[in-house]
Amino acid sequence: MNHRSARAARVVGLSLLGSFVLSVGATTARAQWTVTTLHSSTDLGNSRARGVSDGQQVGYADDSGYGLHAALWSGTSTSFIDLNPEVATVSVALGISGGQQVGWAMLEDNNEHASLWSGSAASWVDLHPLVEGASFSVALGVSGGQQVGYVAASSLFHAGLWRGSAESWVSLHPDGADSSVAFGVFGEYQVGYVQILGGGERASLWRGSATSWVDLNPMIAGSSTATGISGIEQVGVANVGGTDHASLWRGSPGSWVDLHPAGAVASFASGVSGNQQVGWSKLDGADHASLWRGTADSWIDLHVFLPAEFERSYAQSIWSDARFTSVVGYGVSAVDGRKVALLWTKVDCPPDINGDGFATGDDYDRFTSAYLAGDAAADFDGNGFVTGDDMDAFITAFEDGC
Repeated sequence: MNHRSARAARVVGLSLLGSFVLSVGATTARAQWTVTTLHSSTDLGNSRARGVSDGQQVGYADDSGYGLHAALWSGTSTSFIDLNPEVATVSVALGISGGQQVGWAMLEDNNEHASLWSGSAASWVDLHPLVEGASFSVALGVSGGQQVGYVAASSLFHAGLWRGSAESWVSLHPDGADSSVAFGVFGEYQVGYVQILGGGERASLWRGSATSWVDLNPMIAGSSTATGISGIEQVGVANVGGTDHASLWRGSPGSWVDLHPAGAVASFASGVSGNQQVGWSKLDGADHASLWRGTADSWIDLHVFLPAEFERSYAQSIWSDARFTSVVGYGVSAVDGRKVALLWTKVDCPPDINGDGFATGDDYDRFTSAYLAGDAAADFDGNGFVTGDDMDAFITAFEDGC
């Protein structure tokens, strides 16, 4: 028996014992989600969290006193920092990474200017490029000192990439495209959509230039958009048979994974980190913040952790390291319709495959089935391949506890 077969036999044997042995002898550390309201004042009309990274969250908030302002939090409502620059009437923050925040600010010309901050209103940098015909611009994602978004030129959107200044702007707009937008960036790669002239939107992947464009649209989809990227994974939405399906890719249209949960009317994936994806799913007429781990069957309803006052919820972004996972978004109050910025956090239990907060025989069963089928859900180390290393990592994590 070879090394991989021995691993498989070992796990299959453990799986056959099921919950009888493993639920008794295995770790049962609870990995419950904690929800924090980032809404910083009862005077605020609405607030939304749009990005999260390493203990900080960004978004925007408004009240009758100052209108819409870009916001930065550090895990609590009292940590609120107003990022609105003095020269702006309105601003929004949409992404965060490595101590940088991006979004847009509206200046006296009544146009949005793509914007970059480093933790304070005074740190604001105007990214709006001096491109002929450019009327306004928006920055949507940031990572590794790079920013992505789009510039509106001649009534069309052109995807673009910055490296910290307006002068550094590079167009990602492919020849022959109608419009394009870049939503996320990680390392050398950028994601978004390209709209072909006379056609629909197509999920897109770039590597720093317009000529590097890769069409990610699945064959069965009428249109699609990629909204987030981390490591080798890209997430977004694909319209299949007239229904929006949360989607996952690994660099090609053939790698597409349908994350659409059973029973959902529609679903959308907006962020990805550490082989976990977040977004929302429409169930029984209401949108529920959602989390996946690489497959539709792995879907977790994050809405159930919210107080009863919220009738709808949306997860916008996720960040994780070896021990913690943070998800941001917002909930909609059933009382007054107010939108409230929210932060979900938990201490991770890696072998908790089914997301119930425990490591038990059911997690062994699920992992074993996925591993033997070569399913992406068994990519435990997140390198894009299902190998014996994933089996070793899973067994070690389960035996070591959470």
